[in-house]
Amino acid sequence: MASSGIQAEQEPLLGDRTPGSREWDIIETEEHYKSRWRSIRILYLTMFISSVGFSIVIISIWPYLQKIDQTADASFLGWVIASYSLGQMVASLLFGLWSNYRPRKEPLIVSIFISVVANCLYAYVHLPASHNKYYMLIARALVGFGAGNVAVVRSYVAGATSLQERTSSMANISACQALGFILGPVFQTCFVLIGEKGVTWDLIKLQINMYTAPVLLGALLGVLNIILIFTILREHRVDDSGRQCKNINFEEATTEVQLPQGNIDQVAVVATNILFFVVLFIFALFETIITPLTMDMYGWTQEQAVLYNGVILASLGVEAIAVFMGVKFLSKKIGERALLLAGLIVIWAGFFILLPWGNQFPNIQWEDLHNNSIPNTTFGEIVISLWKSPRDDHVEGPTGCPIQQAWCLYTPVIHLAQFLTSAVLIGIGYPACNVLSYSLYSKILGPEPQGVYMGWLTASGSGARILGPVFISQVYSHWGPRWAFSLLCGIVVLTITLLGAVYKRLVAFSVRYGRIQE
Repeated sequence: MASSGIQAEQEPLLGDRTPGSREWDIIETEEHYKSRWRSIRILYLTMFISSVGFSIVIISIWPYLQKIDQTADASFLGWVIASYSLGQMVASLLFGLWSNYRPRKEPLIVSIFISVVANCLYAYVHLPASHNKYYMLIARALVGFGAGNVAVVRSYVAGATSLQERTSSMANISACQALGFILGPVFQTCFVLIGEKGVTWDLIKLQINMYTAPVLLGALLGVLNIILIFTILREHRVDDSGRQCKNINFEEATTEVQLPQGNIDQVAVVATNILFFVVLFIFALFETIITPLTMDMYGWTQEQAVLYNGVILASLGVEAIAVFMGVKFLSKKIGERALLLAGLIVIWAGFFILLPWGNQFPNIQWEDLHNNSIPNTTFGEIVISLWKSPRDDHVEGPTGCPIQQAWCLYTPVIHLAQFLTSAVLIGIGYPACNVLSYSLYSKILGPEPQGVYMGWLTASGSGARILGPVFISQVYSHWGPRWAFSLLCGIVVLTITLLGAVYKRLVAFSVRYGRIQE
């Protein structure tokens, strides 16, 4: 390099280029290098915005759903949240296949446009006279369909990076995705100040309040993302050594570089998909249950739940940044597989701490005693439980644990210290496992085009986000937190066992065939 200033300008995000390497001066021009990394960084942003589109309303969906449609219950909440991932599961395979034969700009722009339209639809779900909850379901499914472009993003980055760059690049994608999931509620929290009523734009019948403002922001970010992709993104491809594939022709599908031959370890691929499924499953249900759990256990109102949980998840976002930095450092010291195992153990500890204990019970919503849905409990149990959980008459509206949930009468409260400790542990384990799963997966696949495989990985994550909310909403509403979190602890134990069984097979493609040393 001519000077340190030029070298600093060319240095990729988070150390994607090996310092001091002279090979790059021979095999790639400076112009191609800059264009390639501009395109990759635009896709980092795309991944972040896509994740924000999911999580920016996650803590306000429940109160908003209750407001627009009184017939919606906790079980339907699970389906609303899961619809996002159902749409993403279907779209990831379609967009992934599309990107293998056409320029990646096409599926990216189309998918983001769908998300923009869907966010606008979400802002209007209060208008219909009936069946509002189903309109919300459709809106979230379309947002998820647009988010199916994550398979395109990962496929592009895998093909546009050398083997040395790929681990850091996949880690950066995972970091952007995880930060989007965690920091999305921060934006939601900022809009709490608008309130439930907000303001109304009569000309277009648009209500701008604490529930609709976040999705309108998401739509605005989507428009900005489309502009950046259209003007900056270029098609790039390099081989494992970083040699430039100059002529990308989607009709002829020819390149100038011969890719190494070898069979991908399908057992390792399937195992990594399962591991990734569990990691996404765990965080999806944690985001889903956080609002109903805190409202039931601590008697928080809807606005309090949105505000306090937004602050908690914002704190986890700061924690995640430290975790990402630590993972990139520790993975070089003790290895990615060992860190993945440690992350799963931390997640297990987080859910184990959430198991309720003691003699203190949550407050009960007394008004519901007049309904005909009294659970099958004795009169003495009801009296004792309500005597131990007097209602706070100073809180407006019904708060506390609904009496329709029979477990509220005999399940001890989860103390706030338990909940916060659990959140901290899950906030450590989730981002670490998320990054490491993608990093290992990309290495296992090797230099071959990864569009189809990345589509399957995205589909497995989407499946987790479908089943996670449905699982936790059903188990929690019918059996309570004791059964819900006990089952989760068992699932994590089985996952740790699986990781131990395939531990030696989770190695890079080039390491497996002896081309480089581990």
